[in-house]
Amino acid sequence: MTQLQAIEMETGANPDAAVIWLHGLGASGHDFEPVVPELKLPDSAAVRFIFPHAPTMPVTINGGMQMPAWHDIKSLDLERAVDEAQIRHSADLVREFIEQERERGVPSERIVLAGFSQGGAVAYELALSYPDRLAGLMALSSYFATNATIQRSEANQGLPIRVYHGTQDPMVPEALGRHSESTLRELGYNVRYQTFPMDHSVCLEEIQDIGAFLREILAL
Repeated sequence: MTQLQAIEMETGANPDAAVIWLHGLGASGHDFEPVVPELKLPDSAAVRFIFPHAPTMPVTINGGMQMPAWHDIKSLDLERAVDEAQIRHSADLVREFIEQERERGVPSERIVLAGFSQGGAVAYELALSYPDRLAGLMALSSYFATNATIQRSEANQGLPIRVYHGTQDPMVPEALGRHSESTLRELGYNVRYQTFPMDHSVCLEEIQDIGAFLREILAL
């Protein structure tokens, strides 16, 4: 039994693959529900999408207000001071969804992790430290906050990674996305970086590319 609540959507009976997708600050698992039909996955594909709801905690940049968050953000500068211990704790909570899927019969190598904004920071931490091979990682408008401290897993050294970012993002500047990409390349990861003329959001072209990525790595 997972500690976090989540929304589940299945594209077919008896799913043999799963995508665990983390929302951004102040949002909820409902944020990315509408994306699933727009991915245009094949009718024959049976994929379970899991959209967890982040726990509620005080967030420094919002005056200490309590809101759904994967970790505290202490400043919005390019250093992006975050609470790494909270990122790791959230990664542990999301890890329970991976274990749940494996108990349901979905092998780890058919589980994809995705995250938007601060959800992406958690997805980076979890995917690249997970001890068994996963299917892929997607970071949307995000940042690799724990790159200097993460305990990396050899099993996921060859993990396919997609990093997406908006060129007009005022919340998570594109420089953070590019820094994530360059750090991943320096660490030897298989990463592709793609930008879109948008702000801190998603766009149809990005969703279409995500659909193609899922079809590729899950052989749908």
